[in-house]
Amino acid sequence: MNKQDMEDTNLLARAQAGDKDAFGHLYERYLDDIYHYLFYRVSGEQDAEDLTEKVFLKAWRALTSYPPQQISFRVWIYRIAHNTAVDYYRTRKKTADFDQLEEVQSDEMMRPEQVVSVNERNHSLLEAIKQLKEDHQDVLLCRFVVELTHLETAAVMERSEGAVRTLQFRALDALRKILILREIN
Repeated sequence: MNKQDMEDTNLLARAQAGDKDAFGHLYERYLDDIYHYLFYRVSGEQDAEDLTEKVFLKAWRALTSYPPQQISFRVWIYRIAHNTAVDYYRTRKKTADFDQLEEVQSDEMMRPEQVVSVNERNHSLLEAIKQLKEDHQDVLLCRFVVELTHLETAAVMERSEGAVRTLQFRALDALRKILILREIN
């Protein structure tokens, strides 16, 4: 268990005992990360903000049923976020919207034409990702945008670690095929 997990466990125990400030610290620690996770999954800032609020409300209400020996607080809160996003899509019948990924901004080291080229490649990649199946999009989002480990991604997606590795391999292979087809055409 790393230092952050130990701090989370301590804060969680205090929150479960009714310490609202302890939960407030967990909220502050994970607010931006959960918001960004949801922002990449839904189509707009307002929806991401609303869903983020729901995630933390669900977490607060479920504190007494939190399984501390099974998963870390970080994985648990991402699992709630993942399930909240799934519920969102069930009611709206949308696909994941990766359009919100930020464009590369010019810096002193890049010439303007380099910035344009990188942004065009990113746009092409995002369009290709949107063609993937939802579970392929989910695994790529967890692994490469949120930067969860295979084990954490498995817990969030409620699959085995081996299944996540296989899913990631298949998602990357499908993405590669889409990008190759785009280059040919």
